[in-house]
Amino acid sequence: MTATELAVTGRTGYRSRRRRITFGGVTRIVALSAFGLYFGLPMLWVVLAPSKTRAQLAQLGPFGFGSFENYGRAFQNLISYHDGVLWTWMWNSAWYSVLSVLIAVVCCIPAGFALARTPMKLRRLILIVTLVVMVTPGSARTIPTYLMLDAVHWLNTPLAVIIPQGFFPFGVYLAYIYFSTSLPPSLLEAARIDGASEWATFWRIAVPLARPAVGLVTFFAFIESWNDFFGPYIYLFSERLYSLPVGLASLIANSPGIIPGGTISDLPIFQPEVALAGMLVVVPIMVIFLAFQRHLGAGVLDGAVKD
Repeated sequence: MTATELAVTGRTGYRSRRRRITFGGVTRIVALSAFGLYFGLPMLWVVLAPSKTRAQLAQLGPFGFGSFENYGRAFQNLISYHDGVLWTWMWNSAWYSVLSVLIAVVCCIPAGFALARTPMKLRRLILIVTLVVMVTPGSARTIPTYLMLDAVHWLNTPLAVIIPQGFFPFGVYLAYIYFSTSLPPSLLEAARIDGASEWATFWRIAVPLARPAVGLVTFFAFIESWNDFFGPYIYLFSERLYSLPVGLASLIANSPGIIPGGTISDLPIFQPEVALAGMLVVVPIMVIFLAFQRHLGAGVLDGAVKD
């Protein structure tokens, strides 16, 4: 190849790479930047708002910074509400969510494996029912769930929140997709030929390979439980049993600084305190996401292609 041909080829390759960057890379960068701004700017406002007083929120603009002392003042106002009931709400949300996640994982992983890899009657019907329940709005199940909880005298008890949240059909579907696409059937057949029972096959073969699926189910079950507002709001009547989302809604509703007419609390709870309360709800979700990020990526990719 002559020097002229090399020069022409080099210019062509450069133009081709430049064209790909122009039409492909720039489009992706613009799209990701737009999504980042759309979701990131509100979160930035939530982080910066507690650093300002109520007056500074209007004076400094949405992304101005006040002082670190205002964070402490806003937090002190929150924990002073009803003798520190905020700590009780945080603890309630934590152990409600942990127990619900444990129940969901213990139930969803075996159920998904059974639907995916175990010969059983009515498997297709069970899967269809699971999908129907998964897409049914939670509000449509409120009255039947309320009546069942009332029949067993679980209303206004922690079980009224933990048990319905532990029922997680989306987790069953996630486990089913993972086991049906990512678990080689030859491994299960080899274990059965060696005389292993279905339980031994599941526990010794499927479970060690299912860490991405467990991570997916754990993450989504925690998000579902931690963010649940409707269930605790309907099934719990005592303020001391509230979860954090329901408790913060009660705090805001009873604060005259936020909603005119709220007269139960005379604490100076305004927009900065509400923004700090929002951070208390979001931070655990961010921590769980960072902890399970590797498993989330592996679970999504492992279930993307069927062998």
